[in-house]
Amino acid sequence: MREIVLDTETTGLDPHDGHRIVEIGAVELRNHMPTGRTYHQYINPQRDMPAEALAVHGITEEFLADKPVFSDIAQAFLDFVDDARLVIHNAAFDMKFLNAELKWTNKPVLPWERAIDTLDIARKRFPGAQNSLDALCRRFNVDNSAREKHGALLDSEILAEVYLELIGGRQPDFALSVVSTTQVLTGSAGDYTPPARPRPLGARLTEAEAEAHRAFVAGLKDGGLWPA
Repeated sequence: MREIVLDTETTGLDPHDGHRIVEIGAVELRNHMPTGRTYHQYINPQRDMPAEALAVHGITEEFLADKPVFSDIAQAFLDFVDDARLVIHNAAFDMKFLNAELKWTNKPVLPWERAIDTLDIARKRFPGAQNSLDALCRRFNVDNSAREKHGALLDSEILAEVYLELIGGRQPDFALSVVSTTQVLTGSAGDYTPPARPRPLGARLTEAEAEAHRAFVAGLKDGGLWPA
């Protein structure tokens, strides 16, 4: 199963107000494991960067001046995404911008049903709690110390870790069967070590069963694997 964990940075909140995408970052997962393949692109929005956008992203108009416009990178982006599911934090925001940009360049839009919204998953798991990406990093002990400014690729890499925690944790070398976006059947393998129980389980053997076992082991004598 192929998934793309994706994030965009924009000049504002609504493409219908003339705001544009300035950066796309994406990370590929296969069977919930990062493959190392990424997509990262800065984009010239062909409009002024508002002061609030500059403060959030730290991207200047001068930096974006020689970057390609969206129409120049649209096909490469679609080729990378292909038919994968799209894992996005607050998916409605990014999908709205991506589909607006794709429509303006006469490219096929991304179907909404392909989006997995990690914000929605987090709200269902932790109702009433803070579920921003930073808050989820703190909850799952995901290192986001490099996140001084919003950056699409860095945020995608962080979100990939958070997503794997939200759906049950990353289990190396084990085939995962997805039940839903909020529940995944997992098993342990590789170097995964389950945490210790807070209280050890008590013995369930009866005294008669324990005595029978001792008698059985004693009968093995020198050929046994266990001492009497």
